[in-house]
Amino acid sequence: INDGLMAIFFLLVALEIKREIVSGQLSSRSQLLMPLVAALGGVVAPALVYALINWGDAEAMQGWAIPTATDIAFALGMLSLLGSRVPLSIKLLLSTIAVIDDLLAIIIIAVFYTANLAPMAMAIAVALVVVLVLMNRMGVKSTAPYLFVGALLWMSVLKSGVHATLAGVVIGLCIPADDGKGGSPLEKLEHSLQPWVAYLILPLFAFANAGVPLPDSGWQTLLHPVPLGIALGLLLGKPLGVFGAVWLVSLTGKLRLPDDLGWGALLGVAVLCGIGFTMSLFIGSLAFESGAQQYAELNRVGILAGSVVAAILGLLWLRWRLPAPVLSARRD
Repeated sequence: INDGLMAIFFLLVALEIKREIVSGQLSSRSQLLMPLVAALGGVVAPALVYALINWGDAEAMQGWAIPTATDIAFALGMLSLLGSRVPLSIKLLLSTIAVIDDLLAIIIIAVFYTANLAPMAMAIAVALVVVLVLMNRMGVKSTAPYLFVGALLWMSVLKSGVHATLAGVVIGLCIPADDGKGGSPLEKLEHSLQPWVAYLILPLFAFANAGVPLPDSGWQTLLHPVPLGIALGLLLGKPLGVFGAVWLVSLTGKLRLPDDLGWGALLGVAVLCGIGFTMSLFIGSLAFESGAQQYAELNRVGILAGSVVAAILGLLWLRWRLPAPVLSARRD
């Protein structure tokens, strides 16, 4: 599941990122600044919180990136529970932060969680990446050739020592955004994959990776440095990083909040960014996949505790801060 189905998940993530770069919130520098600053702060701060709690334990420190992730599906799902209370600017901000957060997670996985490389398999993988790029440059619009070469790329990357999910990222970034006839191969593939990812791949992944040994999952377990660092990274580090980074940059005058997004609402968004769940579970499975099995179980406790509490607190805070919708017409 982690190598195969999650590659499809990251293919979908890459398609979403490319769409945002081409025509969405990442296409304009002015629109990009606030979510970029927020996402960067939301990666650095929780990593520091985790490191401070686990400093001195080399095996535990392998999990520093676990609380840096945001689960875009769960975060937006919680936001949707507030219905029409939520202005468009908040939805766009949270989704854009989460997309950038996913991109940063991909970079972290590639740089910090890659095993020893196999030169021959790596060379084949690089050659296949070149083929995908050339296909894009030469105007190949059908997605089938990309998926065929992408399957070969996935097998090569799997053998190379680089995590196989990164093959999905490369494929997604090479899918053309425009077929020259008013259609978008990228968006068609994205829409085709969304239900499979949402209703099959992510539930399977969560079921396979979220198991917590119930007899050992009390408060004492949560107070162990690994789950405590993860939970506090998600609950405190994420909001402090997201909110604090935006506030600091706003002091320079280079960033201003939209008119319908106050500082109180921004804090609620920052708290929802602490819902790590599937992305945190995935990074945790990489961080502790060898030699630290006791931490592999403990990290799930911290992820679930931190994500659930962040979801509840973020929802309650935004429900309090955002005004109830006003009916456009009243019955006489």
